[in-house]
Amino acid sequence: MKGGSATVAHALMKQLELFGMGYSWGGFESLITYETPQLGGRVHPPVMNGALLRIHIGLESPSDLLADLDHGLAAWRAAL
Repeated sequence: MKGGSATVAHALMKQLELFGMGYSWGGFESLITYETPQLGGRVHPPVMNGALLRIHIGLESPSDLLADLDHGLAAWRAAL
């Protein structure tokens, strides 16, 4: 998320209705996680210009998922 921070990433995630928060264990639901803090523990952490979000797409309707992500991205833009 170019230009984003933890606050901005969480604003996006809180707006989502169809995406659960967490990692996929082979389930069918759509999920999202905020990954940036985990990268700090690496020997050579990557240099990024914003927050890193991991998205797992499940079996929900593609148009519903896109609409949900549009709502989240609107919250992200507003939080910038």
